[in-house]
Amino acid sequence: MSRRSWAFDIAVAAVVGVLGQLEAWTGMMSTHRQGPLWAQSLLYAVTSLLLVARRVRPRAVLVAMWVTCTLEFAVFGSPEGNAVALPVVIAIYTGARLLPTRQSLWSLAMGPLMWASWALLDPMNRNAPASTTLLTLVWLSPFVIAWLLGALVRVTRLYAEQRRVTREQRASRAVAEERNRIARELHDVIGHSVSVMTVQASAVRRRLTPDQVAERHALEAVEAVGREALTEMRRMVGVLRQEDESASLEPPPGLEQLDRLADKFRASGLPVEVSVSGSPQPLAPGLDLTAYRLVQEGLTNTLRHARGPQRAEVLIDYGPEQLQLAVRDDGQPAAAHDPAPEAGNGLLGMRERVAVYGGSLTARARPEGGFEMLAMLPLGPA
Repeated sequence: MSRRSWAFDIAVAAVVGVLGQLEAWTGMMSTHRQGPLWAQSLLYAVTSLLLVARRVRPRAVLVAMWVTCTLEFAVFGSPEGNAVALPVVIAIYTGARLLPTRQSLWSLAMGPLMWASWALLDPMNRNAPASTTLLTLVWLSPFVIAWLLGALVRVTRLYAEQRRVTREQRASRAVAEERNRIARELHDVIGHSVSVMTVQASAVRRRLTPDQVAERHALEAVEAVGREALTEMRRMVGVLRQEDESASLEPPPGLEQLDRLADKFRASGLPVEVSVSGSPQPLAPGLDLTAYRLVQEGLTNTLRHARGPQRAEVLIDYGPEQLQLAVRDDGQPAAAHDPAPEAGNGLLGMRERVAVYGGSLTARARPEGGFEMLAMLPLGPA
């Protein structure tokens, strides 16, 4: 355990010990005291001191408490008061909170054992009628309640931990899937460019005259390297492509197809406005594809998750050094009783895409209502 845990356990033991000493010597919170006061004082001191090790050896602490109390009760008789049960209640709670379910049942069983030792060795119960003895069963309730409370805390903690692990696994899976998707799309982008280069080199080679031998050899080398690169690329990405049966042979989309994308969402019932500022310029194929996917993801999130959006807007600004892209909607803010939304897998994937080009992506709720996604993409040569 950490120093902080030890300090907390020592503090708990000290508080319980002080309360026990007050009860032993002054009778505070005690129904009746039994035997010499020093014996009660010693009993409460030992049981409170055992609490220091309650999280290290929870079962051993409970056994030691039961043995100590039984010996004292057998010699002097069992007293009645809070200090008798308080250390045992805390130890049972600790066992239920820390131990696995089956082992914690053993901690629960110590409650009836402790009650039996106290009830059978109490001189007040020796000549009492059976009905009075049965009434002492009510003192079992603190032990049962302590175990139930500890079990509840343990289950709640395990559930929270499981949710955290599930979120991390979902995030990791989303990132991996998006990286695979990026690899497939980059294969399309680069493969298309290399194919064009190879075809152009072949066309130029055919137009050479018979005496241009050196130029012919150079272009043949370019063709051979291009075809080899395409073959290797198809082989490397082949496994990913097999998992994507919906892959299309069409050229990868870009911002030039943004109006057609907006029309699709308008047809789905989402009014979309597109605004472009700055001087539009050709983008590198991969960067163009990433910008298109960002707009697609933002509008898809609006259509799926926004509450009653009246409109969505796409803002694209071509700056001298970076491309700024924003997707906003005016959906209603979440109600106070609604659970807080968790980060979607799509946004995790988009962050992976943006990181490839050294950009940044933020997604947040708007103060005036709705949601917005903002992306900054450094511009490179097309």
